[in-house]
Amino acid sequence: MAKTPIRFSHNREEKAVFVDEGANLLDVLRRSIGDLTPKYGCGQGTCGACTVLVDGAPQLSCLTLAETVDGRAVDTVAGLSDGARLSALQRAFMDNFAAQCGYCTDGMLMSATALLKHNPRPTREEVVEAISGNLCRCTGYEAIINAILDASQGGARRTG
Repeated sequence: MAKTPIRFSHNREEKAVFVDEGANLLDVLRRSIGDLTPKYGCGQGTCGACTVLVDGAPQLSCLTLAETVDGRAVDTVAGLSDGARLSALQRAFMDNFAAQCGYCTDGMLMSATALLKHNPRPTREEVVEAISGNLCRCTGYEAIINAILDASQGGARRTG
Protein backbone atom coordinates (compact mmCIF):
# COMPACT_ATOMS: atom_id res chain seq x y z
CA MET A 1 0.00 0.00 0.00
CA ALA A 2 1.30 3.44 -0.90
CA LYS A 3 2.29 5.86 1.86
CA THR A 4 1.64 9.57 1.51
CA PRO A 5 3.51 12.23 3.47
CA ILE A 6 1.32 14.86 5.14
CA ARG A 7 2.08 17.88 7.31
CA PHE A 8 -0.49 19.52 9.53
CA SER A 9 -0.84 21.49 12.71
CA HIS A 10 -2.06 19.36 15.59
CA ASN A 11 -3.13 21.48 18.57
CA ARG A 12 -0.82 24.28 17.37
CA GLU A 13 2.15 21.92 16.93
CA GLU A 14 3.46 21.02 13.49
CA LYS A 15 3.35 17.31 12.65
CA ALA A 16 4.65 15.36 9.68
CA VAL A 17 3.65 11.74 9.17
CA PHE A 18 3.34 9.15 6.44
CA VAL A 19 -0.19 7.82 6.05
CA ASP A 20 -1.57 4.83 4.23
CA GLU A 21 -3.64 5.64 1.19
CA GLY A 22 -7.26 5.82 2.35
CA ALA A 23 -6.41 6.04 6.07
CA ASN A 24 -8.85 8.00 8.15
CA LEU A 25 -7.84 10.90 10.36
CA LEU A 26 -9.01 9.15 13.53
CA ASP A 27 -6.53 6.31 13.05
CA VAL A 28 -3.69 8.72 12.22
CA LEU A 29 -4.36 10.84 15.31
CA ARG A 30 -4.60 7.84 17.62
CA ARG A 31 -1.92 5.54 16.15
CA SER A 32 0.62 7.86 14.54
CA ILE A 33 0.34 10.99 16.69
CA GLY A 34 -0.68 9.31 19.96
CA ASP A 35 -3.66 11.58 20.64
CA LEU A 36 -6.28 9.29 22.16
CA THR A 37 -8.85 12.01 22.86
CA PRO A 38 -10.88 11.49 19.67
CA LYS A 39 -12.77 8.28 20.41
CA TYR A 40 -13.71 5.46 18.05
CA GLY A 41 -17.45 5.09 18.42
CA CYS A 42 -19.42 3.83 15.46
CA GLY A 43 -16.92 4.21 12.62
CA GLN A 44 -19.82 5.37 10.41
CA GLY A 45 -20.16 9.04 11.29
CA THR A 46 -23.35 8.75 13.32
CA CYS A 47 -22.20 9.10 16.95
CA GLY A 48 -19.84 12.12 16.99
CA ALA A 49 -17.36 10.59 19.47
CA CYS A 50 -14.51 11.22 17.03
CA THR A 51 -15.30 14.90 16.38
CA VAL A 52 -12.26 17.13 15.90
CA LEU A 53 -11.87 20.62 14.50
CA VAL A 54 -10.29 21.00 11.08
CA ASP A 55 -9.50 24.65 10.43
CA GLY A 56 -11.97 25.45 13.22
CA ALA A 57 -14.91 23.46 11.83
CA PRO A 58 -16.18 20.25 13.45
CA GLN A 59 -15.44 17.14 11.41
CA LEU A 60 -15.91 13.46 12.06
CA SER A 61 -12.39 12.10 12.03
CA CYS A 62 -13.58 8.55 11.33
CA LEU A 63 -14.90 9.74 7.95
CA THR A 64 -12.15 12.23 7.12
CA LEU A 65 -9.37 11.01 4.86
CA ALA A 66 -6.08 11.82 6.56
CA GLU A 67 -4.64 13.11 3.27
CA THR A 68 -7.22 15.92 3.24
CA VAL A 69 -5.73 17.61 6.33
CA ASP A 70 -2.38 18.20 4.67
CA GLY A 71 -1.48 21.84 5.37
CA ARG A 72 -4.46 22.36 7.68
CA ALA A 73 -5.01 22.79 11.42
CA VAL A 74 -6.45 19.89 13.41
CA ASP A 75 -7.52 20.52 16.98
CA THR A 76 -8.60 17.95 19.55
CA VAL A 77 -9.57 18.01 23.22
CA ALA A 78 -5.91 17.46 24.06
CA GLY A 79 -5.31 21.05 22.95
CA LEU A 80 -8.14 22.72 24.89
CA SER A 81 -6.41 22.93 28.25
CA ASP A 82 -3.27 24.86 29.10
CA GLY A 83 -1.28 22.20 30.91
CA ALA A 84 -3.29 21.30 34.01
CA ARG A 85 -5.48 24.39 33.60
CA LEU A 86 -8.81 23.44 32.03
CA SER A 87 -10.54 25.65 29.48
CA ALA A 88 -13.69 27.49 30.58
CA LEU A 89 -15.76 24.98 28.62
CA GLN A 90 -14.07 21.99 30.26
CA ARG A 91 -14.61 23.57 33.71
CA ALA A 92 -18.28 24.18 32.87
CA PHE A 93 -18.68 20.51 31.91
CA MET A 94 -17.17 19.54 35.25
CA ASP A 95 -19.21 22.06 37.26
CA ASN A 96 -22.46 21.01 35.58
CA PHE A 97 -21.79 17.25 35.84
CA ALA A 98 -22.02 17.09 32.05
CA ALA A 99 -20.00 13.89 31.77
CA GLN A 100 -21.03 10.55 33.15
CA CYS A 101 -19.27 7.73 31.35
CA GLY A 102 -17.28 10.36 29.41
CA TYR A 103 -17.27 8.55 26.09
CA CYS A 104 -19.09 11.28 24.17
CA THR A 105 -17.49 14.14 26.10
CA ASP A 106 -14.55 14.81 23.78
CA GLY A 107 -16.78 15.05 20.72
CA MET A 108 -19.27 17.24 22.60
CA LEU A 109 -16.47 19.54 23.75
CA MET A 110 -15.15 19.95 20.22
CA SER A 111 -18.59 20.67 18.74
CA ALA A 112 -19.22 23.18 21.54
CA THR A 113 -15.79 24.77 21.06
CA ALA A 114 -16.56 25.41 17.39
CA LEU A 115 -19.95 26.88 18.27
CA LEU A 116 -18.57 29.22 20.95
CA LYS A 117 -15.75 30.44 18.71
CA HIS A 118 -18.24 31.50 16.05
CA ASN A 119 -21.08 32.46 18.39
CA PRO A 120 -19.94 33.27 21.94
CA ARG A 121 -23.53 33.92 23.11
CA PRO A 122 -25.64 31.09 21.64
CA THR A 123 -29.24 30.45 22.51
CA ARG A 124 -30.31 27.11 23.90
CA GLU A 125 -31.65 26.16 20.46
CA GLU A 126 -28.30 26.99 18.84
CA VAL A 127 -26.50 24.81 21.38
CA VAL A 128 -28.89 21.94 20.72
CA GLU A 129 -28.29 22.29 16.96
CA ALA A 130 -24.49 22.45 17.42
CA ILE A 131 -24.34 19.18 19.37
CA SER A 132 -27.04 17.40 17.37
CA GLY A 133 -24.45 15.17 15.67
CA ASN A 134 -23.12 13.90 19.00
CA LEU A 135 -24.88 11.02 20.73
CA CYS A 136 -24.90 10.64 24.49
CA ARG A 137 -26.39 7.61 26.16
CA CYS A 138 -25.92 8.74 29.78
CA THR A 139 -26.77 12.35 30.56
CA GLY A 140 -30.00 13.08 28.73
CA TYR A 141 -28.24 16.16 27.25
CA GLU A 142 -29.58 18.74 29.75
CA ALA A 143 -26.36 18.88 31.77
CA ILE A 144 -24.34 19.20 28.55
CA ILE A 145 -26.54 21.99 27.19
CA ASN A 146 -26.38 23.82 30.53
CA ALA A 147 -22.59 23.48 30.64
CA ILE A 148 -22.21 24.98 27.17
CA LEU A 149 -24.55 27.85 28.04
CA ASP A 150 -22.66 28.46 31.28
CA ALA A 151 -19.36 28.59 29.40
CA SER A 152 -20.70 31.08 26.89
CA GLN A 153 -20.19 34.78 27.54
CA GLY A 154 -23.11 35.79 29.70
CA GLY A 155 -25.05 32.79 28.50
CA ALA A 156 -25.96 31.07 31.74
CA ARG A 157 -28.94 28.94 30.86
CA ARG A 158 -30.74 31.38 28.63
CA THR A 159 -33.90 30.07 27.02
CA GLY A 160 -33.73 31.93 23.74
